[in-house]
Amino acid sequence: MSELEIQSRRICLVLQSGIGDIVHGLPLVNALKRDEPGRHITWVVERVPSLLLQPHPAVDEVVLFDRTGGLREIRSLKEQLAPLSFDLVINCGIYFKSAIPTLMARAPHKAGYGKDRANDLVWLTANHRLPARGPRHRQDMYLEFLDLLGIDDYRLEWRIPITDEEREAKSAFFGELDAERVVGLVTTTAMDGKDWPVERFAELATSLERDFGFRVLLLGGPGEREGQRAREVAERSRARTVWALGPELRRLVYLIGGCDLVIAPDTGPLHVARALETPVIGLYGLSDPQRAGPYKAYEDLTVDRYNFDAPGKPYRGSVERQHPARAGCRLGRMELIAVSDVLGKVELALDRYLGQGRVQ
Repeated sequence: MSELEIQSRRICLVLQSGIGDIVHGLPLVNALKRDEPGRHITWVVERVPSLLLQPHPAVDEVVLFDRTGGLREIRSLKEQLAPLSFDLVINCGIYFKSAIPTLMARAPHKAGYGKDRANDLVWLTANHRLPARGPRHRQDMYLEFLDLLGIDDYRLEWRIPITDEEREAKSAFFGELDAERVVGLVTTTAMDGKDWPVERFAELATSLERDFGFRVLLLGGPGEREGQRAREVAERSRARTVWALGPELRRLVYLIGGCDLVIAPDTGPLHVARALETPVIGLYGLSDPQRAGPYKAYEDLTVDRYNFDAPGKPYRGSVERQHPARAGCRLGRMELIAVSDVLGKVELALDRYLGQGRVQ
């Protein structure tokens, strides 16, 4: 698509959730700022992931909108957007919740995906639509908006800032562990089908401490299911696991940054780890790591049972039609990941990224 002949000094970005998607939006806003440092960027986002943007050097203003709040939230959004005007709205969303702020934000130009990728008639809210594309990584989808503006600097930068206070808290936390190696386990995702069995996480935790000398952190948020699964891992494992779950997203970020290694299924903390350049072993079965894995890093550490039935054996099930914007789900494939598969990736991570071997 040709470059838009418009002013784009004031941009409203609509990208509301979840944590992984917000992480994928950061290289986009960083590229927009690099192209024009005086460009003013407002980001419409839900409350929990908004903490990744406060503060952020490329985001000038944050507008909060949680669609699940109903009319109250819509009224609040209207009040926040009323005094603002933009040159361009970029809607990275493909579902109906993104249509509401896109329609409310005042701008002569509104960009989004076409009907090949956007659902719920969201494509009708844009007067500039990205061309049809085949299935690709979510990060690549967001970076397409740079083409629309004629920006060819695709340099990947996330720039998630850690404040001085957070650095001090991080140093204190890891100082108390007094461990040479620390691994973070994220045991729970937002979808049951992405979760790896807790008994295998427990066996993994035992081996990580006993055979590799890792101190094992249990990472995650405040959800009831997260807590229940993490407790089961702690109870079943022989490792001296450290409970690090909690409601503070910013704390989760700096804890991930302090780990030597993170092991997680397809969930937001995995993408935070990639952004912070913390080596991460991704566990994939329900979703396709080629579309939702750590972007252009640590692919060699990914355990892929979405595309492979076993190491070196391609997927032999029925091949469903892949939607350009949504990876098809393959149920029951997380259970194909063996503990030995993950431990093999731990060996690889130690060799390639951590420069350390197995404990003798």
